[in-house]
Amino acid sequence: MRRSASFLVLCLAVPALVAAPPKAGTRGLDLAGMDRAVAPGDDFFAYANGGWVKRTEIPGDRGSFGVGHQVTDLTDRRVAALIKAAAATKAPAGSELRKVGDCFTSFMDEKTIEARGLAPLQPTFQAIAAIRDRKDLARYLGTTLRADVDVLNATNYYTANLFGLWVAQDLDEPSRYSPFLLQGGLGMPERSYYLDPSEGMARIRAQYLAHVAAMLKLAGVPDADARAGAVLDLETHMATAHAGREESGDVLKGNNHWRRSDFGTKAPGLDWEVYFAAAGLTQPETFVVWQPGAFTGLSALTAEVPLEVWKDYLTFHALQSRARVLPKAVADQSFSFYGKVLSGAAKPRERWVYGVAVTNQALGEAIGKAYVAKYFPPSEKARAQKMVANLIAAFRARIAALAWMSPETKAKANAKLDTLKVGVGYPDRWRDYAGLKIVAGDAFGNAERAERFEYERNLRKLGQPIDRSEWVMTPQTVNAVNLPVMNALNFPAAILQPPYFDPKRSEAMDYGATGATIGHEISHSFDDSGCLFDASGKLNNWWTPEDLKHFEASAEQLVKQFDAYEPFPGLHIKGRQTLGENIADVAGLAAAHDAYRLSLGGKAAPVVQGLTGDQQFFLSYAQSWREKTREPLLRQQILTDGHTPAPFRPTTVRNLDAWYPAFQVKPGQTLYLAPADRVKIW
Repeated sequence: MRRSASFLVLCLAVPALVAAPPKAGTRGLDLAGMDRAVAPGDDFFAYANGGWVKRTEIPGDRGSFGVGHQVTDLTDRRVAALIKAAAATKAPAGSELRKVGDCFTSFMDEKTIEARGLAPLQPTFQAIAAIRDRKDLARYLGTTLRADVDVLNATNYYTANLFGLWVAQDLDEPSRYSPFLLQGGLGMPERSYYLDPSEGMARIRAQYLAHVAAMLKLAGVPDADARAGAVLDLETHMATAHAGREESGDVLKGNNHWRRSDFGTKAPGLDWEVYFAAAGLTQPETFVVWQPGAFTGLSALTAEVPLEVWKDYLTFHALQSRARVLPKAVADQSFSFYGKVLSGAAKPRERWVYGVAVTNQALGEAIGKAYVAKYFPPSEKARAQKMVANLIAAFRARIAALAWMSPETKAKANAKLDTLKVGVGYPDRWRDYAGLKIVAGDAFGNAERAERFEYERNLRKLGQPIDRSEWVMTPQTVNAVNLPVMNALNFPAAILQPPYFDPKRSEAMDYGATGATIGHEISHSFDDSGCLFDASGKLNNWWTPEDLKHFEASAEQLVKQFDAYEPFPGLHIKGRQTLGENIADVAGLAAAHDAYRLSLGGKAAPVVQGLTGDQQFFLSYAQSWREKTREPLLRQQILTDGHTPAPFRPTTVRNLDAWYPAFQVKPGQTLYLAPADRVKIW
């Protein structure tokens, strides 16, 4: 992925934090945003973006701000206009347009939400209060399971529920779907927020404790302060059982097949049959348990921790999970922790932004139809497809030129390219929302039903043929993704727009931005995880032992390279955790540069804005990662994200030979690498 969802986004159910749209008529590179006082060989991000960084303040309602957020903001405004138009049409009841309009207007109806108070949550509170024994607890926990995690596509390992479900191709038998189960249950982003003894983390824990207590008070729980302490203690024990982010990203450690009968012996404590029945998982006989140690530990806690503590924990999470569709007091309290403390934002976004996010979540592809009809012309789809074809050709040429790779491994690499399914702009077949009930004036119920609809849609995949045409992103998403087991790519329409992709600027710039993104996603088929999956999607390492040894040595070079970057004193980028994305950056940028040269057809690149073709290419890449992030959110990203923070991603250029003459980079400069030290994986 080009970007990844932050924990804040997941908790508050909002889109990527956004800013004002680019100035009308702006084309090409932002020369005024550069800082030519910085040598490109010392800090290429600052050279390309330093002027912008100096004069830009992060708006008070967000934790980060950059070009990606500008594009997302423009897209959200367009989507909001489409939604409002749908609402104004008074389309027939039950139609997709009517559902889109009713979903948004219900969320925007704050007066009705305030008037209803916590009444929509009363059935949930009553179900929690009715828990009398461990069997009841298992039954209730089963009702909370949702399809809200993703191991390999969006690489989202977070769920606030005890466990999360991902339905996807089985890694050993990719001809069938399997239910993957992941650890969950934490209210904070990751286990280190509970276990790290540092002063900074201790402060966050204290603020989280106050937040839990405040939410319990809003729910009418007596003696909330003391009971909040017990909830935090429970979550701390959960965190102790959890696998860390780096371990969770290890496919070989995660691919654990458990039969239904295994759960009682491998993870005793929870009544698994009752849990699975309540979750609607009565048919599967085999599951993939991604973090087995966590399942053992979490299951034990359901038997050991007093039921009253579990009930308080569930009450807090029920309230927190629906904060945006509950009265302002609840939403404000939620923001005070997840917004202010964890992202550094001073105030929430405008409500319409959250409304767009909620409606996108519920009816994303219904909105996507209208979006592409208006904003993604066939000419841009064709231009993007041509770029994809050039990138694939560049990959083939790079594979053929690898002196160290055996013919056997090359043949299997080319087989992956042969079967690669590339989706550009929007899916071939749109999702059917006929079964989703949206009720005007019922923001809470709409959110509940939309979440349940998505869960049941995923359950229905079990036992069905694999659908390689399915998209995991909507067309109006500013992102891109590789689906490793399906060996497929999604490039949504919204990322194929200026300034990333612009018919009115030079191709060198488009290849530096969108070309590098396309190359990045193709590269994921050949990164540290992609190399484990063959052309059919089976978990089957297709490298010869000698070739794999060479690949791993190059990957280790990259780990050390990124481990050395230190955003804050004592806090380094996690080179192992971000390895797959860093491999994709290096290989994708190299292939994009080759494809750009290929697109010239042997002609010299035109000089634009006083810059050579290669200078345009590399500067466009660096400016595509333009971003500022507040310290709390940046620390969260480093701890939880598989991506290197944006300001460090342009350092990838130091591994490409062509970058050095383009900017006269010399030995002794900070980013200079001797030719033998430049990482070349593909």
